[in-house]
Amino acid sequence: MCVRMRKILSGFVALAVAGLPGEVLAGAWTMEKGHGQVMVTATPSWADSVFTDARNVASATPYNKFELQGLFEYGLTDRLTAIVMPGFQHVSIDSPTNATRTGLGYTEVGARYRVLEGANWVLSGQGSVRLPGAFDTSNPAAIGYTGVEVDLRALGGMTFSMWNMPAYVDVQLAQRFRSAGPPNEFRADFTLGMRPVPQWLLLAQSFNVFSEGAGGPFFPSYDYHKLQLGVAYDLTPQWSLMAAAFTTFSGRNALQEDGATIGAWYRF
Repeated sequence: MCVRMRKILSGFVALAVAGLPGEVLAGAWTMEKGHGQVMVTATPSWADSVFTDARNVASATPYNKFELQGLFEYGLTDRLTAIVMPGFQHVSIDSPTNATRTGLGYTEVGARYRVLEGANWVLSGQGSVRLPGAFDTSNPAAIGYTGVEVDLRALGGMTFSMWNMPAYVDVQLAQRFRSAGPPNEFRADFTLGMRPVPQWLLLAQSFNVFSEGAGGPFFPSYDYHKLQLGVAYDLTPQWSLMAAAFTTFSGRNALQEDGATIGAWYRF
């Protein structure tokens, strides 16, 4: 794959998964050496119900969250991309809990390495450390956000034509090691992107999280599955905008959370 095409694809997939609820991730493609991108996304979400242990939906204390997240990627070499992802977070839980928390969210630092590449596909590995911005373990609004985490993932991407339109898929399988109470997790994320016209990118994504057993007192075993639909528009070759909406359509011992994401992205 030529360097220019690899750079374009890296940007497409990074924008596509920028709206991942709760975090910003990049896709399987790496950046060209000496080039990079900066992205900012805002994600409000809310929930007033939960999935029970039997996977039924039950009413719950209203929960609201707002996250402002950034992504900085830079190509150290054509095969190795450095990644820094800071975040800001506001969480509020209504009565009878009556808890709020505003401050830094997770800051993720890592790198992605392109292992193999073909004419229309790529396989990469990525590792990162997630450093918490919350430390008050007595605050219910901070539960789950106070421990250091390590994320290791395998990424695969492929481009193809769908109904004579350029398209791609991105698949990510991850092992996340967590501390301070929550159990470790297995994650599986899938993205399908298609360009009906050159400036527009349509997105369908699935994000899936499975706990590996139970954790501390506040963390029974759980799983949850989110569907996100979005669109991105290229203002210029350097600037793009995106918007998406997501819902948690299935789960166990997890919030039934809905939300939206808007973002802006600059390539250099």
